[in-house]
Amino acid sequence: MKCKRCNRQLLDNESYEYLGEILCEDCYIDKYQASITACDPLAVHAATRSRKKLGLEGAQGLTDQQRAIYEFVKNRKRATRAEIMQTFNLSEPQMQAQLAILRHCQLVKGQKEGNQIYLVPFS
Repeated sequence: MKCKRCNRQLLDNESYEYLGEILCEDCYIDKYQASITACDPLAVHAATRSRKKLGLEGAQGLTDQQRAIYEFVKNRKRATRAEIMQTFNLSEPQMQAQLAILRHCQLVKGQKEGNQIYLVPFS
């Protein structure tokens, strides 16, 4: 069996199915992360409601990487996507997925200044 995306040969226990495609772990993660979008009102509602119900504030309940990105933006007051990708050694899809979660939790948001878009703390 081969990965539908990269054609890597797979053992039975190394394959993942995503939307009807058989993928290797790396391709599965890339595809799954690409499906997470920042502008999703239902995800914002679900995340903020869940966090409130659990009593989570600020960086509580985030993964280590999400917490580090949030603190990076918070401490600097603003950061570009390129700065986040370089600082945390993330690919574009990885960075997008992490930022989408932070946006769903209303911890960071985009703010345009001139021709540049920065990520800034939500409040």
